[in-house]
Amino acid sequence: MTTKDIRAPASDAHVTCDVCGRTLLRGERAHPYLEGATHRSVCELCTGRALEEGWIREGTVPAYAGRDSVSDRRRSLLGRFRRRQAASVAEEGELVAVEQPGSVLQAPERPRARLREPRHVRAVPTSPEQRITAAIAAFNASEHPRTVAGVARSLGLPMVSISPLSDRPSVVRLVVAWELCWYRYEVDLAEEDGGVRAAGQGNELDELDPGEREPNALCTENGSLAVDA
Repeated sequence: MTTKDIRAPASDAHVTCDVCGRTLLRGERAHPYLEGATHRSVCELCTGRALEEGWIREGTVPAYAGRDSVSDRRRSLLGRFRRRQAASVAEEGELVAVEQPGSVLQAPERPRARLREPRHVRAVPTSPEQRITAAIAAFNASEHPRTVAGVARSLGLPMVSISPLSDRPSVVRLVVAWELCWYRYEVDLAEEDGGVRAAGQGNELDELDPGEREPNALCTENGSLAVDA
């Protein structure tokens, strides 16, 4: 009697984040990055750290074929550097004046100050209830509900706690927690694009502050949040 080697399908293989070393839960998506010629997998919370390490997300850099393209880029970069250096010298007025009979030397014209573009800042709601509502809208419009929905398919709907920060009036903190893991997000209502970012994660509920373990919002099956009526 012969035995057969039974192997799990490739789709069930565990994926590990190459930044934090964490094994991704079912439903989480790994982002492909390149470290030189080496392929890397990065979880949702470590994409910022991957960029800080100089890793490049696959598909964001156009491909160049052959050595001619590389040499053309180098010549283009060198030309831009020389033009920028010449413009810098001209702006600083580092010109040599030649004195001629009957001529009057003039002081070089000082460069004009460049006007900075104004930064667009949104008005922050005044009441805590309005801040929570605005933070929920910004979170639901981001890409993070996909992560929450993926984990919820395995662990069920999570507990959700939302609270404005007293020391940072424009920031609202959102905590999505299960018995086996939790995620923390921060929403900066002063930023024009909503300013939603991942601020931490863990595996034990005891790692959360007492206030973060008090639910005051709901989560739907698609990962979006809503105020608990």
